[in-house]
Amino acid sequence: MRILTESNIEDIALGAAVLGTGGGGDPYIGKLMARQAIRDYGPVELYTLDELADDDLIVPTAMMGAPTVMVEKMPNGDDIINAFKSVGKYIGKPIKATMSIEAGGLNSVVPLYVAARLRLPFVDCDGMGRAFPELQMVTHSIYGISSTPFAMSDERGNTVLMETISNKWTETFARSVTVNMGAMSMIALYAATVKDLKTAAVQGTISLAEEIGKTIRRARIQEADPVKTVREAVGGFEIFKGKISDVARRTEAGFAKGDAFIDGIDEYSGKKLKISFQNEHLAASIDGEVVVSVPDLITILDIDTGEPITTEAMRYGYRVAVIGIPCDKRWRTEKGLELVGPRYFGYDMDYVPVEERYG
Repeated sequence: MRILTESNIEDIALGAAVLGTGGGGDPYIGKLMARQAIRDYGPVELYTLDELADDDLIVPTAMMGAPTVMVEKMPNGDDIINAFKSVGKYIGKPIKATMSIEAGGLNSVVPLYVAARLRLPFVDCDGMGRAFPELQMVTHSIYGISSTPFAMSDERGNTVLMETISNKWTETFARSVTVNMGAMSMIALYAATVKDLKTAAVQGTISLAEEIGKTIRRARIQEADPVKTVREAVGGFEIFKGKISDVARRTEAGFAKGDAFIDGIDEYSGKKLKISFQNEHLAASIDGEVVVSVPDLITILDIDTGEPITTEAMRYGYRVAVIGIPCDKRWRTEKGLELVGPRYFGYDMDYVPVEERYG
């Protein structure tokens, strides 16, 4: 166990935005929430799964909806607490800790707000090792852990609690309710014991995010190449460098969807990269040929600062580097690819690991 203070939050949020592949919500907002909660209620205790009892119940907390909406529609803090407490009330068993369900920007640090405010442990793991756009797209689903009881709440005080026959149905119903809540809701889901999470969860995610954040910060201080530093820290591959020439973005059915186009510079001059996204980056193609796709991570970094750029923050004129990062090995299994492979998102192609193209 170790203590997380305000200073740790900065690095975790920054590193989580790298792993979030453009999604998971604006890390700035989640960072503000977590920092304020630590000021008001004290630091957070970060535990590994091995430090908790096997029968301890863990419930993740997160934001659901279109990240573009959160830029203007702020959570009030009570919404996520209401969702979390509703799950515990329904189960009738004390919840011993919370965790991140994905390694997204906001969704990696919002559970810290819950942990600080309720004085609960925060667990060093998540359900993806990255961010994905739909609720069933977690390693919990691979191992048969149910997303329900599922609770969602909005800033007005409305709370919805549901039981469904599958994790995919949870996504279907919850997406509709999220749209009615203003395209954003705060949620609690995937209650599981520590014993189950030792098999199902991606462990060490928060520590990894913090280390990536520290790496970026050190590179700035030392005036080192931040993109190269990040790429080496995550074991990734440089896919492209260029200037964003256009972003076609829309909010649809509770998602931020669209495409970004990047004109190549330096050794990529004369080439054009297209990145398609649905909250998170799904596929990157150079001159029409796909070079990286889900479930591998596609991350856009500012060339000068190494700062990860989320889907809602992409703008014309940004000079960026695009890196591909190998995903957790469980996503490369048959079950994993059924959940998050390129064919699920409508791409008529087989998944090819990024290291086979660039290694």
